[in-house]
Formats: sequence, structure tokens, C-alpha cells
Amino acid sequence: MRIGILSRGPELYSTWRLKEAATDRGHDVRVVDYLRCYMNITPRKPSVILGGKNLHFDAIIPRVGASNTFYGAAVVRQFEVMGVFAANGSQAITRSRDKLRCHQLLAREGLGMPVTGFAHSTHDIDGLIETVGGAPMIIKLVEGTQGIGVVLAETYKAAESVIAAFRQLNANMLAQEYIQEARGADYRAFVVDGKVIASMRRQAPPGEFRSNLHRGGTADVVRLTTLERRTAVRATKALGLHVAGVDMLRSKRGPMVLEVNSSPGLEGIENATDIDVASAIIEFLEKKAEKGPTRDRIHG
Repeated sequence: MRIGILSRGPELYSTWRLKEAATDRGHDVRVVDYLRCYMNITPRKPSVILGGKNLHFDAIIPRVGASNTFYGAAVVRQFEVMGVFAANGSQAITRSRDKLRCHQLLAREGLGMPVTGFAHSTHDIDGLIETVGGAPMIIKLVEGTQGIGVVLAETYKAAESVIAAFRQLNANMLAQEYIQEARGADYRAFVVDGKVIASMRRQAPPGEFRSNLHRGGTADVVRLTTLERRTAVRATKALGLHVAGVDMLRSKRGPMVLEVNSSPGLEGIENATDIDVASAIIEFLEKKAEKGPTRDRIHG
């Protein structure tokens, strides 16, 4: 099978692990910088072109960076038009990257998550803060990722200042309830084709509330409860994703979904669990790619 990995960095751990796993299983693999691709959008012979040559794949694995979501999703969409199977579809990727849209879809499915508020006018700051239960509270940019643009406002005045500053910059942000009992820990479930194949606990370092590994967080293997596993799978399906990292908190009200990542990193989860996640993704492609592109059935 011809597999294309859409990634800007062939040296990145996740990219080379996917390439290694696919090569070991006998596939023809190529890493493609999706920002260097251009498209011929025509009903007769649509194509994706790189360096003057048409790209031909049976399946693609999008590893689209958050800052390049618009163009990356457009390239994925073009491959879908050509009948190429995508590990994650273009619409599902854009849903997961828009935190507001993501939370609205999760809420529609009745999934647990921290109380979340969204507003446009600075005249509504007080009401927004009250909606999520006051300070301390989390304020996050709608299109942020990897902990970037996420602020813990410990007092009411701090929350007012941060929200006003974001709105003055015309930045869309969410206000969110702070789950104190989580104590800086979250749980990532790695979902492939509707099954949790690996899970880990991430713990923030002292003085930090974000548990992202590249911010000094630590990771170890964890066994999720049945409800947590079911929640992770439901969250993935709610967005139409086939491969995802679902980040959750343990709270007094049960598991709460924080984020559903459409390009989850493999390094942390593989090192923490010793599970060959890359090969699981390739196995998924082997089962599904021959059937052609799947139709996105999510409304939203």
C-alpha cells in the first residue's frame, strides 16, 4: 500500500515512528510537507502536486500543525476528493482544532466536561465569569494547542483583566471551570478505530497547572476506568475522528473531557506504556483503506 504522511518534520518522533512502522509492514511510505503541496481542483482529474509531480497514495496520515490547520485541512480534503482514505478526515480535523465547536459537539452528546462559557462583548465579562463559577478559572484561546494560550486566573480581578485583554486583541477565548480536585493531573486515552489502545497519566510540575509533557510534565502508564474508556471513545466519535488523543480530568462528577487532539503525539504515550501505537495506526489503515474514503456523518 502507498501511504503518505503529511508532516512538516520528517525528523519528528511521531512522523518517523509512523514511517518506520509502515515500512516494517511492507508498505511504500513517503513523508510529504503539506505546505509545499498545491492542488489542481477540477472535476475531471483532481490532483495534489509536489515539486511538479502528482502525488498518488492509497491512504494518508495527516499530521497537521495547529498553526496550519486551514491549509493542511484543504490538502487532506483534496486527497479525499481523489478517493484517498485519510486516517482523520478534513472536517474532523477542523472540528477538533476549534475548541468552541469541539465543546459544543461534546455537549450535544452529553459528555462530561468542565462548565464552559463563551462571549463576545467586554460588557458581559461579569456574567461570563459567574457562568463558570467564578475564580479560580481557566481562560483559553479557541484555537490554541499544547497549552499555548491557556491561563489560570486565580482571582476575580485577574480573570477580568485577562478576558478584557484577549477581547481587546479581538481574540476569541473560552472561560472554563477550574477542577481543583484534579491537582494538575490529566489522563490521555489514545483511541484508534473506536478502541482505547493505550492510556497514560500526565502530571504537571510544581507551580504549573498545565500537564503538557513539553512544559515539564511527567507521564506514567495508567489503567482507565470503564467509564473513562467509554467517554474517550464517545468523544472521538462525536467529532468524526478515527485516531485521537482524548485528554480528560478525574472529577467528583466523573470524567471530564478537556480536549480531543486529532494529531496526538506518539512519543509520550509510547514511552510511558511501551505500546507500539504507530503499528496500531498502520493496522487500522490496512483494514480500512481498501474501502476508500469514509463519508463524514457528523452534523456540526
